[in-house]
Amino acid sequence: MVNSMVDYVIEKEKICRENDNIAPRLYEEYGVNSGLRDENGNGVLTGLTNISKIKSSQIVDGKKTPCEGELWYRGYRVEDLIGNLKPDEFGFEKIAYLLLMGEMPNKQEEEEFKLYIGNCRTLPTNFTRDVIMKAPSEDIMNSMTRSILALAAYDENPKDISVSNSLRQCIQLISEFPMLAVYAYNAYNHYEKNESMYIHHPDPALSTAENILRMMRPDKSYTMTEAKVLDTALILHMEHGGGNNSTFTTRVVTSSGSDTYSTIAAAMSSLKGPKHGGANIKVMEMMEDIRAHVNDYTDKEEIAAYLSKIVDKKAFDGKGLIYGMGHAVYSLSDPRERVFKQYVKQLAAEKNREQDLVLYENIEELAPKIIAEKRHIFKGVSPNVDFYSGFVYDMLGMPKELYTAIFAIARIVGWSAHRIEELICTDKIIRPAYMSVMEEK
Repeated sequence: MVNSMVDYVIEKEKICRENDNIAPRLYEEYGVNSGLRDENGNGVLTGLTNISKIKSSQIVDGKKTPCEGELWYRGYRVEDLIGNLKPDEFGFEKIAYLLLMGEMPNKQEEEEFKLYIGNCRTLPTNFTRDVIMKAPSEDIMNSMTRSILALAAYDENPKDISVSNSLRQCIQLISEFPMLAVYAYNAYNHYEKNESMYIHHPDPALSTAENILRMMRPDKSYTMTEAKVLDTALILHMEHGGGNNSTFTTRVVTSSGSDTYSTIAAAMSSLKGPKHGGANIKVMEMMEDIRAHVNDYTDKEEIAAYLSKIVDKKAFDGKGLIYGMGHAVYSLSDPRERVFKQYVKQLAAEKNREQDLVLYENIEELAPKIIAEKRHIFKGVSPNVDFYSGFVYDMLGMPKELYTAIFAIARIVGWSAHRIEELICTDKIIRPAYMSVMEEK
């Protein structure tokens, strides 16, 4: 007789492991692509999209050859979209319109969309008190997911999955996400960490990036550089092809005929995983560990020695991974990281964090060589966008609890675009097959 539920489940885990174990050879024998990726690491084709495109290789002399990574939104390279913005212009709303509607807005359409977003940036009466503040949690993604599902109860037409109604709901959620995230953190910070709590209302005339900083800070102040860097981060995170885990979740749940709130809540549950949206937190934890063990940030030999220990599973978390290095799709470079880095330099200069930047840049140079040598990975390993995003959020004074939530504030735009495309283009539930290998008894 077991003494507690903990003892009971520990005992039963052994039984589950015995009965749920499937020999790896069977995957190869039956041609099953684990993780929906083939033997070369390419994603198994499961759908078509007109929303975005990722390019990481090209055919040269009949051979597939890695190339510098590219990310396209609705026919535009993301570097061009960001590069064409004026120095004092925030592009999140304009590019959100592009992804949702499929075309770049003219001046009038852009202003109307910004006005609509600003007017939607409000929560139902007493929602902050009755929903967000009643059950504060360190897990901001869980708090946001609960709020998303609760918002359905305040919607006069929550179950209508017509394109127009779904588009309305998506735009409202895009507008409300910054409040759901920041207010959830402020409630946690007050009730669980015994700190002061302040609830600043967003300014409908300000951009999404400006409002996040305004609501996060006691004095509501921020610099243009801070807001511009955060705006850039949001643009780079808002969409990344239809195959990433949370976007595929959006497609799957949408295909079942489910409502917008349930669909976005499911995508949130997918994004929060450390193998997906939670990756930048692991980068920050690793960097803290490196700082504790490396004395000279300019000494490449000292840094390389410690990175080698990490890869050899003798340092940090023992997993043998240098977090922020490598990507499931990109090999030579992640275009998001390339774009982001120039803004990281600007912010580091403003915040007097150049020494930290030197450490990041040395790791960026050394890590790919060490990984290639020790892991025999020669297809190319490069830093991904998560390598620098945590550093940026840290410089902006953002608590770690909000890192993945900021990702969600951006990515809901891509989820929304894919939900609308799924509703318009297909009327068939996504239902892949699993082959049973059980023993009949």
